[in-house]
Order: sequence, then structure tokens, then C-alpha cells
Amino acid sequence: MTTPVPVCVEAVLESQIQEVRVEGDGQDIQEVYAPQLSMSENLAKLANKIDFYKDECEEKGKPTSEGEKESEEEKATTFQPSLWPWDSVRNKLKASLTEMNQVSQPAPDPKTALQLASKKQALTTSANILMSSAERLKKSQAEGTSKHNDFHIELLKLRQNWRLKKVGNTILGDLSYKTAGSRFWQGGTFEVLKTTTNTSTEPEGSATKGGLEVVIPNDLRGVAYIQVEVKSVPEKMDLTSAIMRLPSELGTVHTGTYWQQKLQAAQNVLFCKEIFSQLAREAVQTNSSVPHLVVGNQIITNVFPGIQLSIILCHSTGKDKNKRPPPAPPKLDHNHVLEHSLHQLLRELHYKNIHYPPPHPVTAMIGVSKKRRMAGPLAMSRQDLLEMADNESLLEQVIKQTKHHVLRQKTMGVLDRYAVTLSDPQLANHWNCVNSSLESSCRVLITSQGYDLRLWHSFMVHIYVDKIKLITREGRVLILSYEEKELEDFILWQISQHQISVSQNLSRLMGWHMLNTTGALGVSDLESSATASALVMASPNHNKALAIKSGPSTGTKVFIQSCPKENKSRIVTKDEKWSFVGCEFQEVDMNKFEGRNFPSKLETLMAVLTRTAT
Repeated sequence: MTTPVPVCVEAVLESQIQEVRVEGDGQDIQEVYAPQLSMSENLAKLANKIDFYKDECEEKGKPTSEGEKESEEEKATTFQPSLWPWDSVRNKLKASLTEMNQVSQPAPDPKTALQLASKKQALTTSANILMSSAERLKKSQAEGTSKHNDFHIELLKLRQNWRLKKVGNTILGDLSYKTAGSRFWQGGTFEVLKTTTNTSTEPEGSATKGGLEVVIPNDLRGVAYIQVEVKSVPEKMDLTSAIMRLPSELGTVHTGTYWQQKLQAAQNVLFCKEIFSQLAREAVQTNSSVPHLVVGNQIITNVFPGIQLSIILCHSTGKDKNKRPPPAPPKLDHNHVLEHSLHQLLRELHYKNIHYPPPHPVTAMIGVSKKRRMAGPLAMSRQDLLEMADNESLLEQVIKQTKHHVLRQKTMGVLDRYAVTLSDPQLANHWNCVNSSLESSCRVLITSQGYDLRLWHSFMVHIYVDKIKLITREGRVLILSYEEKELEDFILWQISQHQISVSQNLSRLMGWHMLNTTGALGVSDLESSATASALVMASPNHNKALAIKSGPSTGTKVFIQSCPKENKSRIVTKDEKWSFVGCEFQEVDMNKFEGRNFPSKLETLMAVLTRTAT
């Protein structure tokens, strides 16, 4: 007999092919193999092939006849067969499988190189698709956009300037100022549509509509502007008129207008309506000594007695094409400052609605200003707290700026009128270029031609909302009201003071002696305003005396006093300055003297009297 030879039977260590990759032009083929199974994984794979719930031995050992059944029953009563010989193996394999299923298998090592290669290939494919699409878009744009505007290009331009959103298949835009802080109830939604007509068929020179159209709401169509008029009620004279964004002509915006002009006109209508709505609401709610009147699209209020402020909302939709709009009222001057204030005041209101002062500390309430936080440490009074809590409305600010503008116009008119009409002396007005909407200042110089080096007079004019503050050369401060007559009287009084000041300087230069000077003369005729000033001076030899009287309404007069020789012999004292006692003054007609102004004539008179005395 031959001896048995042990044979070891093992599975072939060959990996299964998981994926076949083709790279390049199909010349390079690469196979990706699945990783080898471990011993536990192989055992689990083989165990899965065994059906532990099916017993083939029981089927093979079944009896086929009744006799066999009886014999089997007798054997069963006499002998108990043993269990299935593979029962122990089955139980152990089942327990092992249960343990293996409960233990988590470690994740396979990620193959980063393989992942990077696959991602690189995917990115390369995507880049090629995008580049080819871009080339096709460039070609189509070069061929088509030269003839007519593209809808998508126009839509891109529209998105750069206006807010758009897509609701379903509709593109909607917003014209309102809500993102800037506006709380106006009216919305400004418009719709964007694609034009159906081809613009390439339009004749040359016609206005292009672009590749899209915008649909504006009916209440925002047309042209609107706000007109502010300040006029005198008795004379019906327009003092000033400021127009905000006044178009060249009234009417509607044509359907063929470019979409940018349509949107700008509609937004201007919305802005004007918001301004007028805010002013009308404040006019009704404000408790004023003089009530404000709101009638239709017009707000009327009194600025000063006899001067009325009217704010009018003009909106033309162009529905009545046959009816011509009324002509605009004549304007004396277009005030750009008042026009800009209407924009600026509403912009500031929008800014305050969304910008609050930061809390300090961070846990404090939002909206409390720094001045209000320091009210406790600074021990502010109740009056200070009430003034801090009061916020000026938009209408009150407009009225204040209008009052200041009217008062400044009146002041400029008075100063310019005296600067033109007066030749002796001369007035020069120097307005400060750095002014505000509620305060301005001016420096007035009073000079005499030929004597303006040292012989000049000046005063400052500060114009506020409803008063004028004057500061003289000596530092005196006077507060005037809005009446023009008070300013006129002050100017005439300063002119009279200038004539006396010039006379004093000439007397010093020519060696004359001043005997007396006064700023409030109590004799002679009364002046209609202020008081007259006087100066008495004597010649160097004390044989002549001059008395100069200057008043705001009576003007400047010169009197001369000379004593005959007979009176000199009667005087007991030898001093010549007493020789004028008892002599009368005689008025001198200064118009007969040669000279361009009063100082030159006075200088000639003093020179003649000095020469005759010698």
C-alpha cells in the first residue's frame, strides 16, 4: 500500500477587478483591484453561504413504508440516538458569527492619491465645458449685440443701480428709500419685462429703448416737483422761490424713454410725495401760536407778519394732453441753499431712523445719546432735560431756515441800497463765505474816498433766525428785530458817528484843538431816530472856532465862530481862548466848497481859517 500524502488546499490569492479606467485617447487602460480579505472577513464570507436552518439529514432519514415506521418507533423506544454530528460545529460557527457582527471593522485606509487623481480629472472636464461655453457666448455676443441690445446685458446694468428680486417668473424692482431709513407708507415696486420688438429695425436717430422695459405704477408716473414760495401777502410779491429738481417742462414721461430716465422720474415723484406727506403731517400735529393751513397739495404758514410761506406739491401725469399747464410764477432769485435744504433735511431724518448712538455700557438701552447719559453726573436741571427731549420736526426746521433766509434778504437789500445811494461816505459790505443755514455774518466798512487809510468806521452784522445782532467798533452790542427800519436807523447813526470821527482825526492832523465833543447832543432839533453828535474845536491861534453837528436824519452841519476886534479889547483876561465868549456861530454852506466828500471840504475850510489867522 502507498503511504498517504498530505495535501494542503488553499484559495488562490488573486484580487478581483473592481474598476477598469481608460485614460487619454484610449491607449492607457488601468485596472483597479479590490483589496484582499482578511481571515475574519473570509470566514464570514464562507459562513454566509451555509444555511443553518435547513437539515438535509432529516430528509434523507425519513421512512418510506409503514413497516419501517414501526421498526423505527421500536428502536426509538429502546435506544436514544445521539445529536447531529455537525451540531457542535454549527453552534460554534453561529457564536463566532454573532461576535464578529458585534465588533466594528476598521475603516480601510483612504487612498488620497486615487481621490486626487479622480478630482483632477473631474475638474479638467468641467473646465473644458465652461471654456467651450464661454467661447460660444463670446461668438454670439459679437454677432448679435452689434445689431440690437441684449436683455441680459440690460438686466445686468439695471441690477447695478436698482434693487431687483425674482418672484416666480416675474422680475420686480424697488424704488423706495426703505433701505436708507425711510418709513413712507407708499411702495415703489416696478416690473421688468423683455422687449418684444427688435431695436435693429428702428430708424437711425430714434431714441433707443434698450432690451427691456419697466412698468411703473400709475401713481408714480409723470413728473413731480416741490415749490417753496415766500411772498408778501399785501403786495403779492415773490421774494424768493426754490424749486427742487424742477424739470425743463411739465408733462408725462414718453413711452419710448429709456428705462433709466423712467425710473429716475418715478423715484423723484416718490421722494417729493414723501417730503410733502411728512410736512403735511407735522403741520397738522404741531401746536403753534399761528396755525398752519393744509389745503389739498399746498401748505401755508406765516413766517413774519405779512410774509407767507407756501409749500406746493406739483405732480403732472400728462393725462390731459390738450390742457396746457399753468405758467410758473415769476422768480426774482433761485436759492440753491433752500433747494438743497429740502433734500438734506429728509436725508438726515432717514439717517436718524436707522443709526442710533451706541450704548455705553453695552448692556445699556439703545438710542440714548451721550448727552442724556451724562445728565445725571452733570446734575442737569429739569429745563435742560426738557430742551434735550424736544426734537425739531422737519416743518419747524424749514420754517427756521426760511425765516433766516428772509431776514438775510432784507438785510442784504438795506445794505446794498445804502451802498448804492450813498456817495459820502461809502459803504462796503464783506459777507462771510462760511455760513450756515441758520446764521450768517457780514462786516460793514464806512470809509471816505481819499481818507480810507486811517479814517474809517466799521461794525459787524450777525443774522439769526428772527433777530439781528450788531457789534460796533467800540464793542457795544445791539439786538434788533426783523424790522428793516431799525437797521436803517442804525446805519444812519453809524454814518453820523463816522463824520464826527473823521473830523476829530483831521483836527489832530492839522493842529487844531478840540474843545468839546459829545455823542448825545441835547440841544438843537430832535432827530427822528437816535441822537446827534457834536464837536467843537479851535484853530491853532485860538482866533477861530468850528462846531460840527452830525445827526442821523439832519445830516452834517458846520458852524464857525469868529469874534471882531472890538470884542477883544473888552476882555479883561489876556488869554485868547476866552475871546470867543459871547460871539455867535454862523452856519457854513459846505456845498460851495470844492471837494469830493465832506472830509476834503472840511480840510479846505480848516486850511483857509489857519492861513487867515496867521
